[in-house]
Amino acid sequence: VQLQASGGGLVQAGGSLRLSCAASGRTFSSYRMGWFRQAPGMEREFVADISWNGGTTYYADSVKGRFTISRDNAKNLVYLEMDNLKPEDTAVYYCAAKASPFSSRWASTYDYWGQGTQVTVSS
Repeated sequence: VQLQASGGGLVQAGGSLRLSCAASGRTFSSYRMGWFRQAPGMEREFVADISWNGGTTYYADSVKGRFTISRDNAKNLVYLEMDNLKPEDTAVYYCAAKASPFSSRWASTYDYWGQGTQVTVSS
């Protein structure tokens, strides 16, 4: 599976962005998908993940109620809708795929990674 994240940019605090992750491969729908982010000097951290059919989602406490993860298996796309953005959301955002169906907040459990897209939130 190859992943390509896009949609990042510069936005003011309180604004919104929608990230997209395009996946190649006919088995996309069998993978659990996740979004992670990494700020300068920080470790990569879990943001959200979604089951193969979109039936279950999990979020980091820091984004719960502001971010929404979704997927469109017909289009091989995963989205991260980010609302009410804060300066502390500034980071490079990565999409990732894992063959195991179980939710995980650990980056090491994911099998494939996209190249990342920069999100910058100004105060």
